[in-house]
Amino acid sequence: MRLAKPLSPSRQVLASAVLLATTVMAAALAGCSPQDDTAASGTPASSSAAATSASCTASALPTHTAGKLTVGTDNPAYDPWFSDDKPSNGKGYESAVAYAVAKQLGFTPGQVVWQTVPFNSAFSPGVKNFDFDINQVSISADRKKAVDFSPGYYDVRQAVVARKGSPIANARTLADLKDAKLGAQVGTSSLDTITDVVKPSKQPAVYQRNDLAVAALKNGQVDGIVVDLPTAFYITGAQVPGAKVVGQFDTAGAPSEQFGLVLDKGSKLTACVSAAVTKLRTDGTLAALEKQWLSDAVGAPVLK
Repeated sequence: MRLAKPLSPSRQVLASAVLLATTVMAAALAGCSPQDDTAASGTPASSSAAATSASCTASALPTHTAGKLTVGTDNPAYDPWFSDDKPSNGKGYESAVAYAVAKQLGFTPGQVVWQTVPFNSAFSPGVKNFDFDINQVSISADRKKAVDFSPGYYDVRQAVVARKGSPIANARTLADLKDAKLGAQVGTSSLDTITDVVKPSKQPAVYQRNDLAVAALKNGQVDGIVVDLPTAFYITGAQVPGAKVVGQFDTAGAPSEQFGLVLDKGSKLTACVSAAVTKLRTDGTLAALEKQWLSDAVGAPVLK
């Protein structure tokens, strides 16, 4: 085997210098290369590592508008999630949660800007005009293909609302709902509950907005509608006189359904927003806000 000719002292110095320069250049390029955005996938496991206190301050966050936190939600904004159709007043569960997240990120109430975003637009593909959206959007694998989610800020239960005198007003089981004409908003887990859990013999009525479903209930166009439990109590207490919460659906053994904050896919804010939601859950803030704004959402009979 032929041996390599030894380098002369001068060539040894030159080779060492080239090796050193190459190493330094590689390190510099690595430091300047784009960061992997997989940490900002909406999964809590990566959030705590990526979201350091220094990077999650208001001044460091690359928000939609510099120095502001833009929050999206639908119009109208319903109780008990919002109060008086004014997301900016800090009243109602979701409004309060939004401002609590903003505070965790270092934004004052005056730095929070609200943007009207139709429900289905929040989780559709495409660049968003908000930093995060809060609008009773259930976290799902399918939606995660188009957007990022924070960890859940509310554990969801679905319920049936009917007018007194409706054929299902006294329903106690899923079988009692089989022949009912039920309605729900398009693209919601409420509609999924009708088709996948109740499986009624009649095609469900589908509405673009929840207020249209409520109007159909009020006008007797459907036997009942399916909504999340807090909304069900608001409908019966303020929107449809004579309506009642028939019952809630059993969640035992079912995958946990949660509402999450929606962010643009690959958003640089996902890790920080996720860390803020996790902190609000662990320190008891979410539980306290739920007790304050959603305290009526208990005691509904379970339909099995």
